[in-house]
Amino acid sequence: MDNPIRLAIVDDQHLIRHGFSYIIKAQLDMELVGEANNGLEAIQLANDKLPQVMLMDVQMPECTGIEATHKILAKHPDIKVVILTTFDTEEYVYEGIRAGAVGYLLKDATPDELLDAIRAAHRGEAIYRTAIAAKVIAKTIRSSPVPTDSEKSLPDIPLLASFTERELEVLQQMAYGLRNEEIAAKLHIGESTVKTHVHRILQKMDAEDRTQAVVYAIRNRIVL
Repeated sequence: MDNPIRLAIVDDQHLIRHGFSYIIKAQLDMELVGEANNGLEAIQLANDKLPQVMLMDVQMPECTGIEATHKILAKHPDIKVVILTTFDTEEYVYEGIRAGAVGYLLKDATPDELLDAIRAAHRGEAIYRTAIAAKVIAKTIRSSPVPTDSEKSLPDIPLLASFTERELEVLQQMAYGLRNEEIAAKLHIGESTVKTHVHRILQKMDAEDRTQAVVYAIRNRIVL
């Protein structure tokens, strides 16, 4: 592949890093550009290698994954961070989203789930695959007092009036972090139809990606 996804793994357990790196290195569309075993090393790795996606553990010595995510994204906002942890707690999901992570995935995810999350993160999609994530992402985004820079570029238009009923249903499922195939199954429509609705939603919001659209929609109570 001409432009593989540049990846970095951050975890203080060597076996975890080794297992993830083995999976990643077997993918033609991915390139592992570095590993780190704590938050401080992660910050340096981000500066040196500029990965496109970082898999970030939470509990690490010297500097936690949440702290590292804050600092990395303050300097490199285009990097997509996916929190990867064994803890499915509201606190960690909340702090991860507040830090700017685009995803939260448990370490017991299957290899296919991990790879899907990496590719989705690279596309700019939000990936929250835990039991409490939907509730927490809504709470987190709504409680944020200041719009992000990406939101400021969105037009001030009567979006509710511009959306069809089906588009609002699709947008709601996007806010829950569902993939196109999952939305299709949930709404009993074809995946190609979902893709069409997503494309129209992004066009109407003048949003660059799904994450930007979902953040704006939740903050403005277009979805629950």
